[in-house]
Formats: sequence, structure tokens, C-alpha cells
Amino acid sequence: MPNTALPILAVVGRPNVGKSTLFNKLAGKRLSIVEDTPGVTRDRIYTKCEWRNREFMIVDTGGIEPVSEDIILKQMKRQAQAAIESADVIVFMTDVRTGVTADDYEVATMLRSSGKPVIVAVNKCDSIGDPPAAFYEFYNLGMGDPIAISAQHGHGSGDLLDEAFKSFPEESSEDEGDDRIRVAVIGKPNVGKSSLINRIAGEERAIVSDIAGTTRDATDTEIENEHGRYIFIDTAGIRRKSKITEKIEHYSVLRAYMAVDRSDVCVIVIDAVTGFTEQDSKVAGYAHEQGKACIVAINKWDAVEKDTNTMDEYTSTLKEKFSFMSYVPFIFISAKTGQRVDKLFPLINSVNSQNSMRITTGMLNDVLSYATTRVQPPSDKGKRLKIYYMTQPSTKPPTFVVFVNRADLFHFSYQRYIENQIRQTFGLTGTPVRFVVRERDSKDVK
Repeated sequence: MPNTALPILAVVGRPNVGKSTLFNKLAGKRLSIVEDTPGVTRDRIYTKCEWRNREFMIVDTGGIEPVSEDIILKQMKRQAQAAIESADVIVFMTDVRTGVTADDYEVATMLRSSGKPVIVAVNKCDSIGDPPAAFYEFYNLGMGDPIAISAQHGHGSGDLLDEAFKSFPEESSEDEGDDRIRVAVIGKPNVGKSSLINRIAGEERAIVSDIAGTTRDATDTEIENEHGRYIFIDTAGIRRKSKITEKIEHYSVLRAYMAVDRSDVCVIVIDAVTGFTEQDSKVAGYAHEQGKACIVAINKWDAVEKDTNTMDEYTSTLKEKFSFMSYVPFIFISAKTGQRVDKLFPLINSVNSQNSMRITTGMLNDVLSYATTRVQPPSDKGKRLKIYYMTQPSTKPPTFVVFVNRADLFHFSYQRYIENQIRQTFGLTGTPVRFVVRERDSKDVK
């Protein structure tokens, strides 16, 4: 897979014009297939969608509620500006039933100053055919041809996405012969992501260059040392200088998502003093869903009072918190003192290699035969699961196709058992694995 930064489509506008309805309609129709991961909370303000075989990220600013004394600007500017700055294309949602309002003109002024491509979507044009007369009033916004849509029914959403598609940046892929490992350093603000990269860059003499990152508010640092060649993607410049509101923190998560999409390996940095938080689970969960190799780096370990059992106890707690990523290795570091930072590179190389591992069909089926002999496959009402064979069609992450007689009998618990057997045999530390179950009649199995 090429490392590409997904285009971002932001849906903005005043309250109650149907932004969230459009978001949910597009997400429901075009949402990428993502596994349900126990313990991972996903923030539905963003989702990955697909149109015309192109994936993109859609961002909903539906949580914006302007304060009553200032109809649009104060809250809108603080909360939506981050989405506008991140976006490649902006959908400006309006409401045909209310017509163009003073608030719409305020939003239009803000969007014009952003310099981003803007599509005016006139919502609640629910009848099929020519739009209502009030639709033409929206030309007064001076932002080109509006598009009549019905977010509730889905009318016009294809025209809207076609128009957005025209403004998506061209797909870029890295040189296939490039042997550099792309490492996204992610985590919530103030856990020491920049400090870690500065420590790495400062200690490694062979810094090739600082290159402008293709992800907004990120800088890519290229490093070459005795362990290999790397590009570190730093997402630490994500906080606003002004006081951070809860909503703006959402957009820091979005930028971390963008960095994950471009990476081979994700280093999830956690503050040893404050411990694991909900936001840590969101970013880690996204990296897991995208099939990335992952490492959890517990930073500021020098600031923790320790005895002989502290690290073991901390690791035990983290394993419980990261139960949805039981494969992930932990490393205790200090960006401030440099403690164990040098051990990151061999670990990055290892998990990247595991994420790219390919196992032959013969070896896989040897493990499968042993596993099914040791623990019989489940049965239901006299019908027993038969697993005919297994093969690995792809890597990053390692993905296994399992051919069975009845997919409904291949319960999650038995699937986990097979996964554990594969991991015990081949390692696969630091990488998720995927199973695709295919039903096959026994007569079709050679």
C-alpha cells in the first residue's frame, strides 16, 4: 500500500442546517469496513469514506453550538477554524427553508478568507426534480453554483461528492523502492512527542534533512543511523496558542489520524505520570484499525517514583488497558534524559518486519492442523465447524483467509484461539492480524 495522506472534507455551517445528518448519511453509505474492537471508543466527529474508489476523511462540526449573545463568530471561529484549516475541501451547509441568513453571510466571509475550495450545499431540497425557488437565493453568497441536496433522503449527495472529488489533491505515493520506515509519533498533547523526536534527532549525528510534512501541522524528520533509515512524523504542533477548548482537542486527534494513515509504524506515547487516558485509546484504536505496526512508549519514566516492582505493575495495568491490542510491546523511556531511547530503533525495525511478515500456506496449515487436533472446532445442533485450509493473501497487516463449511460456526473465541496459535508459532509481535472467513462447500475444496 502506498503511503498517502487522505483528503479531508469538512462539513461546516450554522447550527441545525443538517450537517450531522449529511455526515451520517455519507458515513452510512460509504463507511470503510472496520472491525468492532472491544474497548475502543471511536469519536464519530470523523470517519473514513470512499467515493469513486478514492478514500477520504469526512469531518463533522455538528457539535458546534454558538452562545446566544454571539450568534456565530466566537464559538464558530474557535471550533470550526481548526477543521477549516485542516480541510482540503469545505462543504458549506445551508438550509433552503430559512433562506440565506445573516449568519450564513458571516460563515461565507470566514470561508472565503480560508482560500480553500468551498461547495455551498443547500439542504432540505427534499423533492425530486427542479429545486424550489428559494434555492436560487443562495447564489447571493457569491461562492459559485450551489448544489441542492437532501441530507435526510440522500438526494444530491452524489453530485456533492463529485464536486468535492474535483478539488481533492492528486494521489501521491512514496517511491516503491524507498526503504525508509515512516514512524508516526502520536499521543495526546504534552506527553513529550516533540521532546522524543528532538532527543532522537539530537543524538543521531546522521540527520539527513528536515522536510516539510504533507500532513497539516506536522514536520517530517528524516534520520539515518546504524539501525536504518527513518522518517519521523511529529504531530506535536497541533495545539492552538489560544486556550484550548474541548472541541479543538478533537481536531488534534484528526491530525494524529492523518499521521497514522501515512505511517508504517506508530509509536504511541503515553505520559508515565498521568497514565493511560481515553484519548490514548482513541488514537491507539485507530492505528489498530488501520493495521499499523505499533509500539507503546511510556515517556517521563524518570519522573516516576519506583521500586523493584513498579515497572511490572505498570506493565500489568497497561496490558489490561490495551487488551484490544494484546500484541503491542511496551517500552519505558525518558525523552528528557535519553533513557532507553536508543532501544526504540531495534523495536521499530522488529514490529515493521512483523507487520510485513508472509507465512507460506504449507506452514500455516501445519499450525492449523495442530490447533484443530488440540482443540476441536465448535459445533452447533450436531453440525461441526470444518476448517479446510488457510492462506495469507496480503501483509501490512498479515491477513489470513480461512475456508470453512459454515462461517457462523467460526466463533470469535475460536478465531482468537487460532490467532494465538499463529502468534505463538511465528511471533507477529507489534502487529494486528486480520481474518477473512470464506464459506466453501467440501466438494469445492481440492
